[in-house]
Amino acid sequence: MSFSLIDGGNPRDSGGAVPVTVLRKDDLAGWRERAPVRERDWVAATGFTAEAGKIALVPDENGRLGRVLVGLGDSEAAMWALAGLPETLPEGTYRLEGVPDGGDPTRIALGWALGTYAFTRYKDKKHGNDARLAWPEAADRGAVERLAGAIFLSRDLVNTPASDMGPAELAAAAAKVADQAGAHCRTIVGDDLLAENYPTIHTVGRASDRAPRLVDITWGRADAPKVTLVGKGVCFDSGGLDLKPASGMKMMKKDMAGAAVMLALGQAVMAAGLPVRLRVLLPLVENAVSGNAMRPLDIIRTRKGLTVEIGNTDAEGRLILCDALAEASTEAPALLVDAATLTGAARTALGPELPALFCNNDALAAELLAAGTAEDDPMWRMPLWKPYRRLLDSKAADLNNVSDGPHAGAITAALYLQEFVEPGIPWAHLDVMAWNPRSRPGRPEGAEAQALRALYAHIASRFG
Repeated sequence: MSFSLIDGGNPRDSGGAVPVTVLRKDDLAGWRERAPVRERDWVAATGFTAEAGKIALVPDENGRLGRVLVGLGDSEAAMWALAGLPETLPEGTYRLEGVPDGGDPTRIALGWALGTYAFTRYKDKKHGNDARLAWPEAADRGAVERLAGAIFLSRDLVNTPASDMGPAELAAAAAKVADQAGAHCRTIVGDDLLAENYPTIHTVGRASDRAPRLVDITWGRADAPKVTLVGKGVCFDSGGLDLKPASGMKMMKKDMAGAAVMLALGQAVMAAGLPVRLRVLLPLVENAVSGNAMRPLDIIRTRKGLTVEIGNTDAEGRLILCDALAEASTEAPALLVDAATLTGAARTALGPELPALFCNNDALAAELLAAGTAEDDPMWRMPLWKPYRRLLDSKAADLNNVSDGPHAGAITAALYLQEFVEPGIPWAHLDVMAWNPRSRPGRPEGAEAQALRALYAHIASRFG
């Protein structure tokens, strides 16, 4: 993929590329003092004030486009400075002139690349302007291509409707990623899940005519630090016998976004050749309704041996994750991360743009939060509040999959998962929306690979 980025980042080599100048509001006065009178007067006449997302197309002395000014406002992250330009600039080649305060050429180039994304599987992209950016000086091309490629993969998988993205199709996408990286990929399907002791994955997925499965990818040297990624892959969630209403079911094609994000993150880690022993575990199911669907108050014995009473069949994501987390814990990885579109409670608390981070290790949590801030891929830490563990108590089993009240739903879901992570393993759980309800530069309405860039930055910094 070119992402509309081309050679010619050095001004000496970029020929007739149009310069693009990024300005914050408080930079505008200084630019006016330095600018030629003709450019200064033109910009003043257009009313450009460097508001975030606003641009000024400045002509040269011959009336052709001579410069583009881009506003960053006061608070917009520099990463997104150019993200809205691929679809708005006239056809041509452009080059970044200088880097705004707080900006990084690699992140700015990545923002441009993400601005070229469109989901075109069923409908061709409207033909727009063919704007191309010369690679900024000092930009890490490999990092941009790896991350943009991973994010595009995740977005494509999540945007695809369940009719074409069931457990088999998502498993095939994972196998393709593994094959391209030279990784080993094993998939356990249907009743073989019972034979290999993954009972909760089987129980959730057995009611669908599309068999449940577990994808297990391994890559890297056996003696390298172990990094294990687990992603919730509910390819469609009807709610099971506790059936969702139509409004709640409409967006459930994206209930496999945790698996998509973890697979895409794994792809980026492998493409970078990071010195880790990577394992990616993706439990993939469809939560459907049929005669053999799990029922409320059924009791399941999990892979770990704990028994779980089904308080609600619509709390199925934590059921498939618990078997995968139990397996992941057997290797005592140096880092264990899971991602899931797990609870509406997290969205109620934090909204669609801020994933909830639950973590059993304060140092790890601090590092992930710092990476999220640096990469403009934020998350917010929420507590694993031990006193709420009592809300998962069951009179008939070791625990229930839900609490019996309306409070602290995201916390109790995380506490449920923690039961299956061995103490001492640094573990982070991300409860994500994985969807943009509105379009912003570089982040179009639709699927979003939330936390991927932050997690990649942490892994690369810690183990790279």
